Amino acid sequence: MSRTGKRKKIQTKKYLLGIIILLVVGIAVVVGLGIWKQRNLKKKTENAAYTQTEKKKTSGTITYEGKDYEYNDHLSNFLFMGIDKREIVETTKGQANAGQADAIFLISWDRVEHKMNMVSIPRDTMTEIEVFDQNGDSLGKTKDHINLAYAYGDGKNVSCDLMKQAVSNLLYGLPIQGYCSLNMDGIPILVESVGGITVTIPNDSLAERNPEWIKGANIDLTAENVEEFVRYRNTEKGQSAIERLERQIAFLEAYGKKAEELYGGNSSLVIQLYEKLNDYMVTNIGTDQFVKILKDFSTDTDRETWSVPGEGVSGAEFDEYHVNDQELYKMIIQHFYREVE
Repeated sequence: MSRTGKRKKIQTKKYLLGIIILLVVGIAVVVGLGIWKQRNLKKKTENAAYTQTEKKKTSGTITYEGKDYEYNDHLSNFLFMGIDKREIVETTKGQANAGQADAIFLISWDRVEHKMNMVSIPRDTMTEIEVFDQNGDSLGKTKDHINLAYAYGDGKNVSCDLMKQAVSNLLYGLPIQGYCSLNMDGIPILVESVGGITVTIPNDSLAERNPEWIKGANIDLTAENVEEFVRYRNTEKGQSAIERLERQIAFLEAYGKKAEELYGGNSSLVIQLYEKLNDYMVTNIGTDQFVKILKDFSTDTDRETWSVPGEGVSGAEFDEYHVNDQELYKMIIQHFYREVE
């Protein structure tokens, strides 16, 4: 072989060797970058247990702040909604006549300890909901006001299921066993069934409607005036929905106390109430289970009531409630999980 041929062969070997070296280096860089990303992701996950990944965890064991927790399987969670069909739905899609979920509460019932945990969810909470067009075809998921999830359904079970999905997603995949939506027109029946209730007004949001309805005042609610108490809000005032939510919580607390006197030892009265509300509600909760829930709700005087943590802000068009994910995750652990010993 000539020197020229040998030289070309040597150059070819060097060229191939160079390519191999570059490939090895490239692979090493990719692998190294992948390891770095994994470590970085792990670090971020550990520092922020409230990420979307963690939202999918509802059972088994999870780790939070160095401790292991497991979901409390003694709990059954039920979504209760107050539906306002008179308020115009601010969307051009979905079912405009379905109404909106203006009062949203999750009741967590410990079947063993007979304890209750009530979570209030502001109607303007911004979270992921599924949206649909006029034909009922899904347009995917988007971030919007949680109460609008109901409006994209049929005003009945489909709407309730959509709200159930939205609330579960908001609460880190929390399982929800049942739901009950009550048309606001059924509220007077609730009050009438217990002969009226006495409520301490939590704020001054009703003072412009009635000078006697001021913060701290004790008022008697009847079938005639309860609708204004639980429904009215000044839509020209920012965050008026949050003030109304405070009144709705006060109403439920007062109703629970009065129900304790009447329903505590009389299941037949609860069944009668269930039947009276039947024309105003949509639910997949059976009569027997409804009786047990209301009985424990009325007798558990130490029940915990808390709201999804966050703050109300002015959006581009409407009020919005932005959730503090880190605080919410902490409260989910506190109320729905048990530390593994």
